[in-house]
Amino acid sequence: MKVVVQRVSKASVEVDKKLINEINLGFLLLVGIKDGDDKLTVEKVARKIAGLRIFDDIDGKMNLSLNQVGGEVLSISQFTLYGDCKKGFRPSFISAAKPDVAKELYEYFNECLRNNNVICKEGIFQAEMNINLINNGPITIIIDSNDL
Repeated sequence: MKVVVQRVSKASVEVDKKLINEINLGFLLLVGIKDGDDKLTVEKVARKIAGLRIFDDIDGKMNLSLNQVGGEVLSISQFTLYGDCKKGFRPSFISAAKPDVAKELYEYFNECLRNNNVICKEGIFQAEMNINLINNGPITIIIDSNDL
């Protein structure tokens, strides 16, 4: 599992020019599920993100978590995080989980965030989405389950 975490002051997702969800201060998450991921993997990544301290404290040091700043999450499924560009110019997505498995684990990931007291809003799985964000910092962190 791979998640790109972007600290944002605002983010939203649209499908067919219709606003689906939006947040203010928090994280925009681009969530990739790979073949072989399971619920235990998802739980570990969700716990890591829920506790991630990348908001500034009063001294300007990145030391506060989502809950400590009243932040929210906008979670977007993103199978293209597993695009392999080693050969040629067209990426291969063979490492990404199949859609039925990915959807189940993506939904479970969002549930795990909520179980960690995180307000989590979502895009629409497999939809063509337009994501708008104001990256705050900019701060962008990549969480890879292979590193946990």
